[in-house]
Amino acid sequence: MRGGDNRTSELFSYVDLEVRVRRDHPLRRMRAIVNEALSALERDFAALYSPIGRPSIPPEKLLRAMLLQAFYSIRSERLLMERLEYDLLFRWFVGIGVDDVAWDHSVFSKNRDRLLEGEIAAKFLAAVLAQPKVKKLLSTDHFSVDGTLIEAWASMKSVKPKSLSSGEDPGKGSGEPPVQGGGRNQEAGSAAARPGRNQEAGSAAARPGRNQEADFHGQKRGNETHASTTDPEARLYRKGQGKEAKLCFMGHGLMENRHGLLVDACLTQADGHAERVAALHMIEPRADRPRAITLGADKAYDAEDFVNELRSMTVTPHVAQNTSGRSSAIDRRTTRHGGYAVSQRIRKRIEEAFGWIKTVAGQAKTKLRGRDRVGWAFTFAAAAYNLVRLPKLIAAPA
Repeated sequence: MRGGDNRTSELFSYVDLEVRVRRDHPLRRMRAIVNEALSALERDFAALYSPIGRPSIPPEKLLRAMLLQAFYSIRSERLLMERLEYDLLFRWFVGIGVDDVAWDHSVFSKNRDRLLEGEIAAKFLAAVLAQPKVKKLLSTDHFSVDGTLIEAWASMKSVKPKSLSSGEDPGKGSGEPPVQGGGRNQEAGSAAARPGRNQEAGSAAARPGRNQEADFHGQKRGNETHASTTDPEARLYRKGQGKEAKLCFMGHGLMENRHGLLVDACLTQADGHAERVAALHMIEPRADRPRAITLGADKAYDAEDFVNELRSMTVTPHVAQNTSGRSSAIDRRTTRHGGYAVSQRIRKRIEEAFGWIKTVAGQAKTKLRGRDRVGWAFTFAAAAYNLVRLPKLIAAPA
């Protein structure tokens, strides 16, 4: 018998979200880990909110919704709230009822920014790793470190000369970010004055608008003399010889070598020394023990100062040798051991974490501005990566 195509909705609906989500759904095991971590952060949440006033979005629900945004590659808070409005799975994971109205996207974003004050992302990552069922999966002896570029939410057209104070050397700049919108008329005038340019290019540069034509040929720009008006904390950085310079930040991750989970993450401004400085900062708390630990890294970390600093902390530097026109700081004292080759093989797994963070979690080009916000999102994405992998690791036989 053919069923009828009835379009009339029921007046009352009795829906149990717990029944709607299948028993073997991956989010069930993730949610148990997340809830335990959020319970451990109860005091940290309480310190961020006033005891009086209008209730805000509960931070626990806020973080669960942000995890879904990372898991399902949702590119904006507006789309996340739209999905939360009609998706029963999302409502179950976040912890809101069928009849509850989803929050406004602007209210959600404002409440998210409050969590920056308490470094909740780093504490959430630590709370996930501190659970007994997770802690037994982690290696305490062998680690790997690496860095990756996070493209800033700013265009190259926003790079303007820095403001100059009286008496300063114009070639050095003042160190202050440029005035918003400054230099636009100057660029238009200089473009029109360049010999050899056709009349159409000059008239296009002179037209007002948000996205004017720009010609950077012949201009020399650097972080000492120029800065972005959109995100002054972003830095121009070139990944290698012959590559173009981009406005970006540098994210850093510390991975334990047993299962490839991220045990620490941070974000800095992009420069040539940031990777090694961040590596020392992340490995130092784990080196405070009598027994030596190892740290695997690529050729960018093969610097004498960095290697000597690791050895002074009782950390064996399993760093790849850089012998391109120079001598390596890593000698036979390290490379003759079999563990060195093992570290060099396993350290490449950190690229899997970076790949997930930048593609699935959407951090390849951040949609936030400022190092604190971008760093918060990067660390939170590292925690989300661990949560995706933990259910299978916990369920696997020992």
